[in-house]
Amino acid sequence: MNLRNIDLNLLVVLDALLEEQNVSRAGQRIGLSQSATSAALARLRDIFHDPLLVRVGRQLALTENAEKLIEPLRDALTRVEQTFMLQTGFDPSTDSRTFTISASDYAVLVLLEPFFTKLATDAPNITFHLLPRSRHAESMLQKDQVDIVIEPSELLMNSDYPSTELMADRWLCAIDENNPHVASIEVMTIAEFGSLPHVAYGIGPDRQFNLADQHLAKLGIHRQIAVTVESFLLVPFLLQGTTMTSLVLERTIRRLSKAARIRGVLPPVALPQIHETMYWHSRHTGDPAHSWLRQRIQAVAAQLDSAPDY
Repeated sequence: MNLRNIDLNLLVVLDALLEEQNVSRAGQRIGLSQSATSAALARLRDIFHDPLLVRVGRQLALTENAEKLIEPLRDALTRVEQTFMLQTGFDPSTDSRTFTISASDYAVLVLLEPFFTKLATDAPNITFHLLPRSRHAESMLQKDQVDIVIEPSELLMNSDYPSTELMADRWLCAIDENNPHVASIEVMTIAEFGSLPHVAYGIGPDRQFNLADQHLAKLGIHRQIAVTVESFLLVPFLLQGTTMTSLVLERTIRRLSKAARIRGVLPPVALPQIHETMYWHSRHTGDPAHSWLRQRIQAVAAQLDSAPDY
């Protein structure tokens, strides 16, 4: 195939079509009319000798060959963008850029909130889109749906994506500061832990529990779960005025203890600490703007209070 005979702008159209799987939305994304996008799709089908998008009911679906194009095409377009950026560098005080970060509400509160505070004046033209944590974090990186994923490394232990550990944290039993059943204790006993109703954090329709809850289940420790909730940050507020308890990360308790009127006590068994880690796709490693973003997040993480001596 001779590239001189191909309009490379078609690759931008193809990228939008593969992402949107819809001609109208793909056109809107890159500023083309539906008819122009349809014409581009026809030319792409001729170039690749493949329909690329086929109708399934009322929807369009990718062919097997189109699926295989997603990753190499995104890599190629990213490298082209980075080639031009290398000529100009990146100045956060004047340049415009949009980044998408997937993180738990815990990571947003503890890490990204102070990060955004520091950038309010340093990077006025940078826009950030925050997405909730997902079970499909690696797929989101591969498809370029996010720039950064912040997840405990314990959840992505076998990941091949570049990463940097940001901070560690430990689990405590959070309780209402006036809970009469565990007044003045510093360490909760197994009996107390089992007798109190629990608030559990779970994600998804099947309520997948957090790492601490999963560890307790492996140990066979029974709990009386009274409430499950998908927002980690709501847990402390649900404990107010009740006898309930919940396993909550210590940095959350530090940040919300006054607002939620809670305190933390040591759990009855040792629980593995978590290590919040930043992941990105290697296609972005050399991008000056992306490198700046990672360095700034690392710098904020380094300035957080040191993790407790476990």
